[in-house]
Amino acid sequence: MTAAMERTENVISMRDQGTEEVSARLMASAARLSRNAMTEIDWSKPMDPTKYGCSPEWSSLYGTDYWDELTEEQRISVTRHEFASIMNIGIWFEMILQEMVIRDQYLGDYHGAEFQFALTEVADECRHSLMFAKASEKMVGTSYRPSKKVARLGKIFMQTAKNEVAYAGILVAEEVLDVFQRGCMRDDRVLDFIRTVNEIHVLEESRHMKFAREEVRESLEGVSWARRQFSALAVSIGAYYIVTSLVQRKAFADAGLDADRAVREMRHNSHFHSMIRSSCVHLMEFLDEVGLLTKPAMRYYRKAHML
Repeated sequence: MTAAMERTENVISMRDQGTEEVSARLMASAARLSRNAMTEIDWSKPMDPTKYGCSPEWSSLYGTDYWDELTEEQRISVTRHEFASIMNIGIWFEMILQEMVIRDQYLGDYHGAEFQFALTEVADECRHSLMFAKASEKMVGTSYRPSKKVARLGKIFMQTAKNEVAYAGILVAEEVLDVFQRGCMRDDRVLDFIRTVNEIHVLEESRHMKFAREEVRESLEGVSWARRQFSALAVSIGAYYIVTSLVQRKAFADAGLDADRAVREMRHNSHFHSMIRSSCVHLMEFLDEVGLLTKPAMRYYRKAHML
């Protein structure tokens, strides 16, 4: 064996050992801290009619002329439908996530901590999807899906994304939702059961994001310039479609608003754009750190107001 080959094997061994250690710590955290919304939340409890679905400041219409024209009842209704839309789009992406993780661990090291935490993550995501489905059903009784175009693109991403593209894509969706939920879970203007939903998701997704970051770093060790450029662009395109799909047009219509006007106001709402950018600060720092914040990628992040 040459010295270069021996050094390479040593680096790979150390990297794998680091991933195993992180995964083992996350497994221990999951065992201690996991929560079950199906038993923790009293789903039969009536909703307080005076409480929002999310903090008003996180509404995509907050700060617009249209928001100023709405009654308090209409504001409450639109935040509930907006957050129901966000939760349902979350379910859509969590379905993609679960398939990517299972595919990545196919024929993995069954006794390894990385394999076992990956399956723990899949189990968490199944429970999160059920929690989001139950919460949106209770809050508005309506389900939302991405457009047919985005759904097709999601299926392609689900079937083809791997390594750093898959795990950075996971980070994009989770980081944006994480900051949003952290703000709303502390706000006593928000429905109590929605605050609990947010608490559970924030707690458990913090483990998933650590795992995803470790997987991204591992996947990018020693890759070529061309692969890094391709991966950066693929992740940014996925991020654009995820973020711009969060609040569906139908949510405004179901809340009794002029949907066409609401969509126009949302798309030009500088306050909402600034809230999205604030939620992506740490994500952008990480992508820059690992070399995935390239100039072509930055164009898509700016289009989605993430940068």
